Amino acid sequence: MKIALLGYGKMGKVIERIALERGHEIVLRKDEFNTYDGLSTADVAIDFSVPSAAVSNISACFNNNVPVVSGTTGWLEHYDEMIALCNEKKGGFISSSNFSLGVNIFFGLNEYLAKIMSQFDSYKVSMEEIHHIHKLDAPSGTAISLAQGVIENSNYANWTLEDAKTNEIRIEAKRIGEVPGTHTVNYDSAIDSIEIKHTAHNREGFALGAVIAAEWLAGKQGIFSMKDVLNLQ
Repeated sequence: MKIALLGYGKMGKVIERIALERGHEIVLRKDEFNTYDGLSTADVAIDFSVPSAAVSNISACFNNNVPVVSGTTGWLEHYDEMIALCNEKKGGFISSSNFSLGVNIFFGLNEYLAKIMSQFDSYKVSMEEIHHIHKLDAPSGTAISLAQGVIENSNYANWTLEDAKTNEIRIEAKRIGEVPGTHTVNYDSAIDSIEIKHTAHNREGFALGAVIAAEWLAGKQGIFSMKDVLNLQ
């Protein structure tokens, strides 16, 4: 399979290594210094760039009839227009805040726990996320996805980085060293606390999941999620 890499930082290089190990060919390594030359020859593209480049990268894929897997976060105010462009061009698209198998299992666990805890008003939910100091957005896309999972399965209405109101989820975002990613969901009451936590040990899980998603998406049209890729529906 021919893959275009859109974003060639640390994650892009790990994705490249895993893709090559799995027998794929890299036809474009796009960074801020080169063009999209070679994109149209790709079977699929993987976008792990920066928020300011994501919309251009994803648009270029749809305009070149190349399905795209995007793991870039911090650009979701443009999500609806990218979905509209995907539908217009009959493209293929998977956007996820996190492609790790473990994190996607964690998403499901978070939603299930939220349904249970919605019956007990004595517990207040909060979240903490820790990432490396190079991460540009805060809170992380994964933390936002976790908060959305709670909101969709409870009476909470919003998340905030500030002091939370009654119907808000407080997210504490920390940037420490080279931490790949740690996410914790807490339910606290006066009597006890319940906590679920996912800790990434390195970038391998994110990269492998992105390549698996690209393998799955190649040749498909439509808008999908990691639940489709991993059959977690």
